[in-house]
Amino acid sequence: MSLRYALIALLTGRPMTGYDISKSFSRSVAHVWHAPDSQIYPELNRLERDGLLKSTEVRWGQKGTKKEYHVTDEGLADFRAWMESPLTPQRQRDPAYLKAAYFDFADPASVREQLRQQQAYWQEHLGLLEATRAALVERTHPTLAARLSQLTEREAEPAVRYKVYAYDGLIARARTELAWIADGFALADELHGP
Repeated sequence: MSLRYALIALLTGRPMTGYDISKSFSRSVAHVWHAPDSQIYPELNRLERDGLLKSTEVRWGQKGTKKEYHVTDEGLADFRAWMESPLTPQRQRDPAYLKAAYFDFADPASVREQLRQQQAYWQEHLGLLEATRAALVERTHPTLAARLSQLTEREAEPAVRYKVYAYDGLIARARTELAWIADGFALADELHGP
């Protein structure tokens, strides 16, 4: 259900084509809600069918057209209702932690390689999150900038600060993952030697 609201949230900034949504999604919303194009396009169709989005045909190339999606008043009302409803915490399902609990079944070299892969991922992800946070603070992130162009400064301030707050949490989580991985390397060295 959250993909629906992630897409509406993205479209509150400006109308976009499916292609633009996919690009913008990967640069912003995907940091908190991952979805491939194979899920995004069918959900856009459902949102339009449900009256939460409407589309208009816009020119594409010399002879083609594309759908450009707009949030309807009903879509904005539904989004606000979702934003104001309580959130039920989700139980964690993370294969990295499941595997770590059973590393005693793996060769120490395999354990270290898996830790290295996780470390490389989280280091890269942390860099991306920090760069995105900086763009939010500077108000240069394209998705945020589009939304801010429609807001007064009084409305813009919470829009920016809450987004930065969300990224602060994502950055803290990435740093925690990296610290946990470092502990994993130390444990492997303790148990099996360097």
